[in-house]
Amino acid sequence: MSRRVLSKRALALAWSTVKGRKGGFVAAFVAVLSGSAVITACGILLESSERSGVPTERYQAADVVVGAPQALRLADDVDPRFGERATLPAGRVGDIARVPGVRAAIADVNVPVSLVTTDAGVLAGPDGTPALGHGWQSAALGPFITSAGRPPAGPDDVVLDAALAERAGVTVGAPVRIAVGSSVSTYRVTGIASLPGGRLARQSALFFTDDRARELTGQPDRVDAVGVLAAPGVSAGELARAVEAAVPDVVVYTGGDRSEAEFLDIGSTRSFISELSLAFGGSMVLVIMVVVASTLALSVRQRLRELALLRAIGATPKQVLGMIAAETMVVGTLGAVLGVVPGIGLSFLFREAFVLAGAVPDDFELSISPLPVLPAVALCLIGARLGGWIAARRAARLRPVDALGEAAVEPPALGWLRLTVGVLLCPLALVMAFVLPWKLPGEEAAESAAFSAFLLVFAVALLGPRLLGAAVTVLGPWLNRGSGVSGLLATANAHANSRRLAAATTPLIMGITLAAGQLFSATTASSAAQDQAADGLRADYVVTSTSAGVSPEVADALREVPGVSAVTPVVRTRTLATFASGDSTQFRTYPAQGVIGDRLAETMDLAVLDGDVADLRGDTVALSRIAAGTLGATLGDTVELRLGDGTPIRPTVVALYERGLGLGDVTLPHELVLEHTTDRLDFAVLVAAAAGTDAGALGEALRSAVRHLPTVQVNDREAFVAAQRDAAAGESAVGLILNAVMLGYLAIAVVNTLVMATAARFREFALLQLVGATRRQVRAMMRSETRIIVVAAVLIGTLAAIPSLIGTSIGLTRTLVPSVPPLGYLGIVAVAALLGWAAVMTSTRIAMRSRPLDAIGVRE
Repeated sequence: MSRRVLSKRALALAWSTVKGRKGGFVAAFVAVLSGSAVITACGILLESSERSGVPTERYQAADVVVGAPQALRLADDVDPRFGERATLPAGRVGDIARVPGVRAAIADVNVPVSLVTTDAGVLAGPDGTPALGHGWQSAALGPFITSAGRPPAGPDDVVLDAALAERAGVTVGAPVRIAVGSSVSTYRVTGIASLPGGRLARQSALFFTDDRARELTGQPDRVDAVGVLAAPGVSAGELARAVEAAVPDVVVYTGGDRSEAEFLDIGSTRSFISELSLAFGGSMVLVIMVVVASTLALSVRQRLRELALLRAIGATPKQVLGMIAAETMVVGTLGAVLGVVPGIGLSFLFREAFVLAGAVPDDFELSISPLPVLPAVALCLIGARLGGWIAARRAARLRPVDALGEAAVEPPALGWLRLTVGVLLCPLALVMAFVLPWKLPGEEAAESAAFSAFLLVFAVALLGPRLLGAAVTVLGPWLNRGSGVSGLLATANAHANSRRLAAATTPLIMGITLAAGQLFSATTASSAAQDQAADGLRADYVVTSTSAGVSPEVADALREVPGVSAVTPVVRTRTLATFASGDSTQFRTYPAQGVIGDRLAETMDLAVLDGDVADLRGDTVALSRIAAGTLGATLGDTVELRLGDGTPIRPTVVALYERGLGLGDVTLPHELVLEHTTDRLDFAVLVAAAAGTDAGALGEALRSAVRHLPTVQVNDREAFVAAQRDAAAGESAVGLILNAVMLGYLAIAVVNTLVMATAARFREFALLQLVGATRRQVRAMMRSETRIIVVAAVLIGTLAAIPSLIGTSIGLTRTLVPSVPPLGYLGIVAVAALLGWAAVMTSTRIAMRSRPLDAIGVRE
């Protein structure tokens, strides 16, 4: 008979078994279904990172939009995005205009501006979106038309889009005060521009003359993008290919991708979602495989008597393995396919959560198609198949007599291989947590510590019966003191069925370990960053802006204020570092700042370890200890960096410092960074008071010096530090969202396995009642057993998490004490106790609904 027929018969038999033993397979089904939902959601996010976006607004009439590369092209990895807008030389406009098929090539620039209202308030775009100034020639890319008035003709003329004019309450001929950076100038409104077919949703637009717009950018020889209009009879695709072939070092956008050239955040959002879905999805696949394997192991354990009978009537180990494999595939397929629908819903929940956290723009739509479904189903089936094979191997090899014995009484010893691997994983994990963080450079130290938590989770899964047996021995008499017979029975049960208990408790231990490890690693890093930022700020006052930033000339004005000792303008960006790792080239993105090294110590303390930040000028750089270790750089070495707009540099390292988490891992000369940012504005200006100067009087003098600048404000040190702490708290929201999803899945797995393990004991409960125990006594026994389960899980899970947290603290801050908020830890313990208690006691009541005589005769 053909293998195909045998396969059909095996699947038919498996389907019959699943239908006949729904209770035994429901836990595995729920585990696979939940896993499929999570992986499907990650797949939808990944697809959306490639296909989704937002509609273009000002480039609707452009057939093609040409821009500079906004990412570093990598062959086998996600292309890392540059932190600032990369621009094109103005000469590229003429090169594009000469390409056959081009009717017109129109340059576009973006100038962040704010309208200053009569009461000195600042008006930007709708709902906090930016207001951007452009040259009037680019209005044709909308196409914008003047619904009133005329185009700008002189350097003091401006045209407002209709929505902005309406909100500002201005008409043609009215004067308006416009702030570019911190400088405010008065312009005359010569026209109102309208966009046929709708209004701008993501921005507000102002139009100057082309010369004035280029002047306001601070780099008149550069353009942000070029809109291209096709000649009659030339399609957008043909035009794009022609431009790509004729003009080097450009990126050509057509169709829906044109918005990526218009809005920088779209490309950043795509990159963020792509990296997040790959990293989180990969981690979840591993977690799902462990949970499914644990669930199936418990299911197989509960069927040992059935499997022993099959072996006794002639079934071979291979046939038993095949039967379990077929059952696993049936349950896995059902769970994986049915998990797709909740996965789609979960992807929308992800999106809404990311929008609330500020990580994704609220108009970024998801792309839903069948494409992510197939990988999700395949990964779940592979996970279920491997989990089923791992769970079934030992049961299939047992002799029938031994299997029947184990069905009644668990074997006292673990297999030598399982015991050996579990024991060896423990010292290996401790070395990775306590030794390697002191030895490994850079990010590898914290990464080693984080991985130790996974090793200890695997060790717990392998050594679970031994660990729980020891915990029961130690904790049982103490927890159940005064519980009488029920306490003794609970302790004896836990000892006798340690394998069943371990399989049921492993997800709870895993959840506690991963919850503590993930959450408190984040709090350790966040707390260290906030402390470093606060301790590193020596300035008495910090000057900031309510708009895009502070103009560089403000620092010069503040230096003239009496009582000022030092003024340090700070510009922030992100740099891309490339370095050799073995035979490959790796990259890291680091937060960076540009400062003036002279007298920096008076306003900012980087906690310098080696070198001198006063040497920070020209082609030099200061690196944090973590960044230097990752890049393999020491004092005097050169490193390969790309500035915010992608410009490559090779600066020499002149200083190494400790406070990279709070102040940025890369510190560069101020002018070098400022020239390669999108807005060319400072993030803040730090001001230190001269010795003997009254702080209050200096504050009033500083405010008086900037009173004519409506977008500039003076903050004292404490107010600025508090604002930065609030901003840092918002940035950690994405990590909390992902951890919540992972822990939610583990919570489902915990309830799943505990309910399954408890509900399968209906015969045991019936027998206890038949020999004289009351229902109340049985429930008391289970309450005592639950206390043991919860306390043992909390204790083991906490002990498994502690090494990784200490190692993470060593790697990040060189201290042994991680940041563990007491309320956060108590919350984890409370959730673990609630899940364990509710799952066990609810399933106990359900298992005891039948009369003892009826239950004792029911098949398994």
